[in-house]
Amino acid sequence: MAEDDVVSSPPAPAVAFRQRWDVFLSFRGEDTRESFTMSLYKSLDREGVRAFLDDDGLNRGDEIAPSLLADSAAAVVVLSPRYGDSRWCLEELAKICECRGKLILPVFYQVDPSHVRRQTGPFEEDFRIHERRFGVDKVLRWRRAMEKVGGIAGWVFKNG
Repeated sequence: MAEDDVVSSPPAPAVAFRQRWDVFLSFRGEDTRESFTMSLYKSLDREGVRAFLDDDGLNRGDEIAPSLLADSAAAVVVLSPRYGDSRWCLEELAKICECRGKLILPVFYQVDPSHVRRQTGPFEEDFRIHERRFGVDKVLRWRRAMEKVGGIAGWVFKNG
């Protein structure tokens, strides 16, 4: 083929792909919904950050769809004293940790990061109860997720 016969196609247009949510918020509603998490949500919204809060199109008891997590660029996990007593929160955390390449930003709200990492302090009894109820294998997945997130440098808030 002669050099003059080469047909070049125009460059592909730049496609601006933006995920549906900038941030997925994971939190224990009873601990922080009406205080810290709502304040964080409102601050993010004021700055133009699209944050998914659990009442945005999700009914109580609905499963967190993997696509919901995939449609978020990052996850902010607000770990509070009762986060570990919720099977829902722990399952959500495990799914977040299973998303490869997902930016995870932990907020340690009135808990010590080492307690999260080791499941001690306020989490110790919760995990014993979960192991009796759901079995060691299932709870091991949750423990690994807590260990992972507890090992990420995040923000520590000791006072509410």
